[in-house]
Amino acid sequence: MLDSRGPLCRPDGPARLVVLVSGSGSNLQALLDASLDPAWGAEVVAVGADRCGTGGAARAGAAGVATFCCSVGDFSTRAEWDVVFTEQVAAYEPDLVVAAGFLKLVGDRFLDRFGGRYLNTHNALLPAFPGMHGPRDALAYGVKVSGATLFVVDHGVDTGAVIAQVPVPVLDDDDEDRLTERIKVAERQQLVDQVGRMVREGWTVAGRKVTIP
Repeated sequence: MLDSRGPLCRPDGPARLVVLVSGSGSNLQALLDASLDPAWGAEVVAVGADRCGTGGAARAGAAGVATFCCSVGDFSTRAEWDVVFTEQVAAYEPDLVVAAGFLKLVGDRFLDRFGGRYLNTHNALLPAFPGMHGPRDALAYGVKVSGATLFVVDHGVDTGAVIAQVPVPVLDDDDEDRLTERIKVAERQQLVDQVGRMVREGWTVAGRKVTIP
């Protein structure tokens, strides 16, 4: 299966990003900061959260970016949440949707609408150590190199096609907090660099291979 997308920068302005958050929003802040440079090629037009009152939403508000909150607990089924959440995101007409510390799995409706345009970042070198505790699992296994992965979201948990990866050495005196913080630094820079490249240059997905010209 081949999914080919050209540059997303619009003749009348930069590409439109909707960023999804669940927590403090440090990756979101990196994207907001990058968008101040017109040459980057994208702007954050809205920030969505799965719970209200997050630090990420506060960062968006401080930057004058629209926010919305859609909590799974407000719906009788996960499928109902997925339908409403999809429409809330779609209302902002995003060219790309970026999960930046977003801890909810979206459903079929969302992926049907934004498949191939929904990106996520993970704090390990996938396919090793998927799930919620990448740095902790890497330390427990005893690896010498960990890192961060940017990928195109599919129906699995951290199983999508890899866009880019950046290595981070595991030091002898690392604990989970120290390793996590160093991975976050690399993760933020990778996210900014690769989203910028994608919106400016386009990309192709062929099977599990993602190519940016």
